[in-house]
Amino acid sequence: MRTIELKQNFLDKIQKILDKEQYFIDEKMASHVTFAVGGPADIYLLPGLEQIADVVKTCTEFEIPVTIIGNGSNLLVGDKGIRGAVIAFGNNMETVTTEGHCLYAGAGAKLCDAANEAAKYGLTGLEFASGIPGSIGGAIVMNAGAYGGEMKDVVKSVSILTKDGEKRELSLEEMEFSYRHSCIIKNQYFVLGATLQLQEGCKEEIKAQIKELTNKRESKQPLEYPSAGSTFKRPEGYFAGKLIMDSGLRGFSVGGAQVSEKHCGFVINKNHATAKDICDLIDEVIRIVYEKQHVKLEPEVKRIGEF
Repeated sequence: MRTIELKQNFLDKIQKILDKEQYFIDEKMASHVTFAVGGPADIYLLPGLEQIADVVKTCTEFEIPVTIIGNGSNLLVGDKGIRGAVIAFGNNMETVTTEGHCLYAGAGAKLCDAANEAAKYGLTGLEFASGIPGSIGGAIVMNAGAYGGEMKDVVKSVSILTKDGEKRELSLEEMEFSYRHSCIIKNQYFVLGATLQLQEGCKEEIKAQIKELTNKRESKQPLEYPSAGSTFKRPEGYFAGKLIMDSGLRGFSVGGAQVSEKHCGFVINKNHATAKDICDLIDEVIRIVYEKQHVKLEPEVKRIGEF
């Protein structure tokens, strides 16, 4: 039984906004996150850009909680699922365009696609993002970074939607970027897209760097198993993976979840893990590393839904 019953009036209104292939009742979230775990969402919505404001306003009107997801690459969904509405920004919002030295990417655009589009026009600055599995929207929310770069280094402005359905444009300063943080969650904003300020560069050099970073990611990360990328934030002055390895936790398992033997900074779904397996493993890693190394790890993966 759902904690929040979907009112018929709410469903009637959603059906007037979206086509039947754009909404799904009791949709299993395991199919929509890279960890491949998670129970059902009460309702899973796939609005286009022109429909998103009406969808958000309708959810607010009927007091339906809203969870936004992109590529689902940094999320751990609870085994009991998500109450309320999940709004997915995927291929329905993946536009990438360039104008001069600026690149605009919709929230659903994959980071690797945006980086490759920039390379095609000889624009440099986004190469680091080619090694991050995820979407522009998610990357903006958490100020994603890798290989010495972060989103704050290239963001010019961000298009957002308030919970009341008002569209706004936020400047770089208004985004309040810091390490794996922005103003989006605290203000309950929804990212629609971002304009990135890039620089003119050499196409061949840019493409070569993207290829190098892609090869590095494929050789050093456990991409053969479901995961959410780097599981822990980088502690100041340390590397999470080395702390975990030095604590004797390489290959450490709880249920079907395991600390990757290939890269200890990754927790993987090795054998039909549950969200509880993954949570318990993460908590044990944090406890043991603190006990042995006196450093407190903090998860980078965001937990959503009911566990």
